[in-house]
Amino acid sequence: MTQAIEVEGLVKRYGDKVVVDHVSMAVKTGEIAGFLGPNGSGKTTTIRMMCGLLTPDAGRGTVLGFDLIRDSLRIKREVGYMTQKFSFYEDLSIEENLMFVARLYRLKPARQKVAETLEGLGLASRRKQLAGSLSGGWKQRLALAACIMHEPRLLLLDEPTAGVDPKARREFWDEIHRLAARGLTVLVSTHYMDEAERCHSIHYISYGRLLASGTVPDVIARAGLVTYLIEGDGIGGIVDELKAAPGVDQVAAFGTSLHVVGTDRAALESALKPFGQRDNLRIREGRTSLEDVFIQFMAGSKDNMT
Repeated sequence: MTQAIEVEGLVKRYGDKVVVDHVSMAVKTGEIAGFLGPNGSGKTTTIRMMCGLLTPDAGRGTVLGFDLIRDSLRIKREVGYMTQKFSFYEDLSIEENLMFVARLYRLKPARQKVAETLEGLGLASRRKQLAGSLSGGWKQRLALAACIMHEPRLLLLDEPTAGVDPKARREFWDEIHRLAARGLTVLVSTHYMDEAERCHSIHYISYGRLLASGTVPDVIARAGLVTYLIEGDGIGGIVDELKAAPGVDQVAAFGTSLHVVGTDRAALESALKPFGQRDNLRIREGRTSLEDVFIQFMAGSKDNMT
């Protein structure tokens, strides 16, 4: 099976609001796929349809070879789903929480499965610690342990690193790559551009519509953006002037420079020419980032909840 996820035309409505609007996407087996988009864009709803928790109003597809509509119970058994919010019992220890999950999945022998999972994710030394007393990074690790203990073939992660420090995020992603190297397929929603760049492919959704899919370099190239950097003294004072110039779509400060982005090279260069004649400013072509593409997509999308 080359595609772990293959869905076409997924639609989900709540009343007269279309939350997911004909989304089609594919994720290869063993791939880490990033799912990007602003808050309220439909990422969580799409993920819940893929793991069998929600029934689409329209569309079709397969997950792990199972039909999305007819085989939702079988899909649930083969998927590990990590939600945005920590959802374990805070007055139970790490070990007790995992034992509860092991019994839900009817894993046997349960104690051995829990012990192996504790050891595999570096939780053994904290097994007796109450979940409520854990830091964000350790709560995240507990949630991941609970998701993979039943040995799923697909891992769905909904903004798993929100609120954790950079070291914990790095360790989490190292673990995700280790799991993927063993054949696990991962779909992860994230707002962090550095995390998206660690994915094998990315899918960008905005207000219910899928706007782009592919590798990070492919998505950046297809966006067709041109980027210039302005450096020098007093750059903060020219931001409003730049934003008003024809051909300029984005202006963002990055340390001691300004990132200026547009879709029309000739128009952008014409807009920047007067600034290049100022003695205190230096202008050079820069590299378009995934964040530039993200912002451009957001600017061109209409909120489906209004």
